Amino acid sequence: MTRRAWLAFAAISLIWGIPYLFIRIAVRGGVTPFVLAWGRVALAAAVLLALAWRAGTLPALRGHLRWLVLYAVAEVTFPFPLIAYGEQRVSSSLAAIVIASVPLIGALLALRYDRSERPTSLRAFGLLIGFGGVVALVGIDVAGSGSELLGTAAILLAAAGYAIGPMVIKLRLPGLDPRAAIGASLAVASVLLAPGAALDLPARVPSAGAIACVIVLGLLCTALAFVIFTVLIREAGTSRATVITYVNPVVAVALGVALLGERPGAGAVAGLLLILAGSWLSTGGRLPPRLAAWRPRGPERAAGAGKRPVRDPARGCDGSAAGAACAG
Repeated sequence: MTRRAWLAFAAISLIWGIPYLFIRIAVRGGVTPFVLAWGRVALAAAVLLALAWRAGTLPALRGHLRWLVLYAVAEVTFPFPLIAYGEQRVSSSLAAIVIASVPLIGALLALRYDRSERPTSLRAFGLLIGFGGVVALVGIDVAGSGSELLGTAAILLAAAGYAIGPMVIKLRLPGLDPRAAIGASLAVASVLLAPGAALDLPARVPSAGAIACVIVLGLLCTALAFVIFTVLIREAGTSRATVITYVNPVVAVALGVALLGERPGAGAVAGLLLILAGSWLSTGGRLPPRLAAWRPRGPERAAGAGKRPVRDPARGCDGSAAGAACAG
C-alpha cells in the first residue's frame, strides 16, 4: 500500500475502534438503537453537505442517486441500528471483534463482483486466520447465552452491510468528492432511519453523557471517519480497506477494559491474536514503507558502513541481478 493509504489506514483503525465504547455508553444512558443511529447520521450529513456545498461539489452527484441510496442502505441504514441493538446484549469488545468478519465477507463477494479484489493465496490465508479468531471468540465466549447469540447475529448482519458498502464506493461512485458522496448518502440514510427513530423514542430523557456520545459519534466517528475511509478505499482497494476491522478490536477491547471494566474471556484473547496475524497477512504481509526501509545493522553491514558499492555492469549496486541503476 502507498504511504497515504497507510496513514489513512492508521487513522481509521483508531477512529473506528472507539465507536463501540460510545455506543455502549449511549445505550446504557437511555438512547435507543434507532434514535442513536439517526442522531449520529443526521449530524454527520449536515456537516458534510455544508462542506460539500461550500466546495461546490454537490452538482457532481447527478446521475448517481440509486448508488448513493444503495450505499446508504448497506453501510448505514441497516448496520448502525443493528450494532446498537447488538450492544444491548453483548460487550463493546465483543461487538468490535465480531465486526472483524467484514474482510472475509468482502473477499467472498469479490469472487463474484470484483475481479481486481480477488484475494491472492497469501491474503486469503490471512483472511481465514483472522476469521478463525472470530470463530474462536463466538465459540468460546458467546456459546450458551441466547441473548448474546442474538446480539452477535445482529452484529454479523451489520458486518455484511459493511462489506457491501466499500464495494459500491469503488465500483459505482469512483472519483466523487468524499464530502459530497458521503454527505448525500448519510442524508438519505437519515431519512430512511427517521420512521424507526420516531417509533423507538427513549422512555426517559437520556443522560448528558449519552447525548455527548451521540455528538462524538456523529462528528468524529461518522463524518470525519467516512471521508478518510473513502480515501483509503481509493488508495488501497476494498479488500485491504476493510481489513481495518481486524485492527479496530484491539482499540475497542483496550477501551472496554480500561473504561467500562469489561473482562474479555479466553476466546477474546485467542481471537485477537489470530485477528492481528490475519490483518497483517491479508494486507500482503508487508510493513508500512518507513518500517520496511529500516533495517537493523548486523556485523556485516556495520563493517561495510561508509564504503561505496562497487558497480558490476552485469549486476545491480547490491550485487543482485536486478540491474538497478546506481547513484553517481
